[in-house]
Amino acid sequence: MRKNNLALKLSAPVGPGRGHLLLLAYDNQWNSPDQIPQRAIDAGLIDALGSIDDQLGGDSTRESLSGGWAGPLAGGEFTTSAYVIDYTLDLWSNFTYELDDPLRGDQFQQFDRRRVQGAAATQQWQDTRWQARVGVDGRRDDIERVGLCRTAARACTTPVRDDEVLQASLSLWTDGEWRFSERLRAYAGVRYDSLDFDVAALQPENSGSADADRTSAKGSLILTVADPVELYVSWGEGLHSNDARGTTIRIDPISGEPAQRVDALVGSVGSELGARLFLGDRVHGTLALWQLDLDSELLFVGDAGNTEATGPSERRGVELGLYWFGSERWGGELEIEYTRARFGDTDPAGDRIPGAIPLVVSGGINWNLDGGWFATARVRHFGAYPLIEDNSVRSDGSTTVNLRAGRRWGRWTLTLDLLNALDSDDHDIDYFYTSRLPGEPAEGIEDIHFHPFEPRALRAALSYRF
Repeated sequence: MRKNNLALKLSAPVGPGRGHLLLLAYDNQWNSPDQIPQRAIDAGLIDALGSIDDQLGGDSTRESLSGGWAGPLAGGEFTTSAYVIDYTLDLWSNFTYELDDPLRGDQFQQFDRRRVQGAAATQQWQDTRWQARVGVDGRRDDIERVGLCRTAARACTTPVRDDEVLQASLSLWTDGEWRFSERLRAYAGVRYDSLDFDVAALQPENSGSADADRTSAKGSLILTVADPVELYVSWGEGLHSNDARGTTIRIDPISGEPAQRVDALVGSVGSELGARLFLGDRVHGTLALWQLDLDSELLFVGDAGNTEATGPSERRGVELGLYWFGSERWGGELEIEYTRARFGDTDPAGDRIPGAIPLVVSGGINWNLDGGWFATARVRHFGAYPLIEDNSVRSDGSTTVNLRAGRRWGRWTLTLDLLNALDSDDHDIDYFYTSRLPGEPAEGIEDIHFHPFEPRALRAALSYRF
């Protein structure tokens, strides 16, 4: 990988408030394997850090200019911002190797050329017992080219999709908080989202326009039952958008068969019942029971290298957080989350959501010592999770430990990070699908494909503030 980043920021008083300008630039070129099949490791064809196709990787650039202003206005506080982004991406992948094209292989390129423009504004008013906000957000994606091409050694052989897309969104929202007494307060908000898509596709039959709008609401009620204990109940609606090209598609560009369109906006409904505990400044704790229902789930499809919209899903979970501030020198935290994720419709294939992790545990200890010295130790565990709908194939999960030590003196800070300190060979991610290696049957073999943890690494950073 060869990566360059540039960040320049200017901030200064402007009238009664303060303004800022931010210039960001990014350039990255890399060569990196995708997930690799377990059987290739078992047969000794490659090791866990090897690659079946050594021409994979990418090239991406991004330049952005943004600015904003915040200050008093109309009896309250006003905040506004605007930005423009130029972005390019070329990504070469090969998930199935020789399953679709035994002669040239299954390598493909995803590309994207776009300019993004956007702006947002918020006005806030508050008093001793209430706070109110109104806001507007707008964004326009002018995508000159976005698509996919079959490639060999990173050279395009067969175009699959090469489209122009214009996507515009507008959101209007308002929210407020009211304090009825010292122990009872409430929060409520409503948001309106509107999207417009215009697609000019390589296959004319997949061109077209689409639009959608949706109104979402949310609210919370918070009660302090005793000085250290706070209870709350929350309910809210949400949404996610689908790929604009999926809203106008008629014909599958690979098979030529009729394709099913997806909704531009997909709704969700969630609720949460929780408690917060504050034992002075030393111990804070949170416990929450929650649920989330999605009208449509997005799943990664390994042999296509994209995501597809599936049926509705239901998630139920519990989260526990403990935060200890022992002293100015010591502190720590522990977070445990358990989720039960299922598809909401009946399917003979099963109701498990591939890749949905049921158990996540993370924790850390922080030290601040004399002379500017500091150190942290952190552990993260992902429990075993299903890779296919019937739960017959599962990932083993993963555990990683990271350590950090450093020293601050004056304007300087030196930091040493020991990443994957135990040199775990667990998997960063697992998938289960069909692929074909040289010499294997034409129909391929179903297997676990994974990306491993990076080996133990020591990294140093030196910073100076001026």
